[in-house]
Amino acid sequence: MAGNTTNISIRMDADLKAQADALFAELGMNLSTAFNIFVRQSLREGGIPFEVKLEHPNKETIAAMLEAERIAKDPSVKGYNDLDKLFADLKK
Repeated sequence: MAGNTTNISIRMDADLKAQADALFAELGMNLSTAFNIFVRQSLREGGIPFEVKLEHPNKETIAAMLEAERIAKDPSVKGYNDLDKLFADLKK
């Protein structure tokens, strides 16, 4: 690490910090080292080193999800536990 360091303070949910501490300990580092890795990679990539976005399904996807739920709960819909039987019925 460079000779000229500074301290920073980050607010984080206590449970989240405990989970992160455990994960990074398994990887052989502490939270400070992990944060430094994140910042260095951000600088290399010129931004956050992973995609940050909201995942909102569109109306068509929501409709398909609702239909899938309805079909899954419908006792009159035939289900399959055997792929060969499924494909045989599909060929009919």
